[in-house]
Amino acid sequence: MNGPEWLTHFRSRQDALAADLEAMVNHESPSRDREALAKLCVWVSQRLSQLGATVEIYPGGTGGDHVLGRFGGRSAGPPALVLGHYDTVWPLGTLESMPFQVAEGRACGPGVHDMKAGLALILAVMAAFREFGHAPARPVWVLITSDEEIGSPGSRPVIESLASQCAMALVLEPALAGGGLKTARKGVGRFRLEITGRAAHAGVEPGAGRSAVVELARQIVALGEIEDRSSGTTLNVGVVAGGTTTNVIPAHAWAEIDARVATTSELERVTRAFDALRPVTSDVAIAVSGGFNRPPMERTPAIAALFEQARILGREIGLELAEGATGGGSDGNFTAALGVPTLDGLGALGGGAHATDEHVVLSSLPERAALLALLIEGLKCP
Repeated sequence: MNGPEWLTHFRSRQDALAADLEAMVNHESPSRDREALAKLCVWVSQRLSQLGATVEIYPGGTGGDHVLGRFGGRSAGPPALVLGHYDTVWPLGTLESMPFQVAEGRACGPGVHDMKAGLALILAVMAAFREFGHAPARPVWVLITSDEEIGSPGSRPVIESLASQCAMALVLEPALAGGGLKTARKGVGRFRLEITGRAAHAGVEPGAGRSAVVELARQIVALGEIEDRSSGTTLNVGVVAGGTTTNVIPAHAWAEIDARVATTSELERVTRAFDALRPVTSDVAIAVSGGFNRPPMERTPAIAALFEQARILGREIGLELAEGATGGGSDGNFTAALGVPTLDGLGALGGGAHATDEHVVLSSLPERAALLALLIEGLKCP
């Protein structure tokens, strides 16, 4: 099928797309709620099976399980890995104050944009192949995980193992504003800085104490020297705490820091800088824990070549695709770091991810489904 034919087909199925989206949004799925995740896992698994996939379940430990649907292709070449996640940042019960609803061409609700609309697109495209009675050009492996919003601690080994066997990775995270694809993402780190000082009475013998809070303040100033915005490296001291009461020299203090880097070399530099932190105050101890949980997705020649193909294919349905970078991470960071050509941001248009105005533009769903179908059929290995 050509581009206009795909687009016509998905426009005729827009209501079905929206129905799948509503069903998934109404299955609330916070990242750490195993019971809630299990219900949506069953729903997704059943749908993939109904569409002809061979379904495998990867246990997710204390969180939800991860679902892999393998679809055969007309050729026996390496598969395309299609990635999505079914967990959300929203706590159970959010639907009571933020129900799924459609108004003025938008669908709203918790997780609708990030990224249950992307899952609806995947299901629609694989349903279309089945309806037309032919397999995709190459095998397609659909992996839907349960822990992306908390850094993919359980699914990362699964993602990397599968990606290493695939020709490319297509990630259904939300599109950039205007519909652009994401060809670069920053690596993401989470560090915890803990200070141990010595308590003393603040009025009777203040000199006997060693303030962990003062030391933490000095370390926060030092962290500013690590940041290098000209290289895309940012640090945010997002949470701080310390002390017990005002008349005690605080013996303990800590901070949690978000780090973002655009390149592997910066990731290594920032990691070394955290390891090199030393106390300014005598008789005070510093402990650094954490690190980078996502490597940067750098725009390699292979990713650039894959995007160029996508740009040409998009024109078949009237899309002039742009590309861009983002400071947020996704599971595409893992696949790209392995050298697997990766296109991210293939999901729906909308906005408000993680916010109360989260929404999807419903008219974008047929276009994005047609684009995904074209990419599965037409992309060649760079």
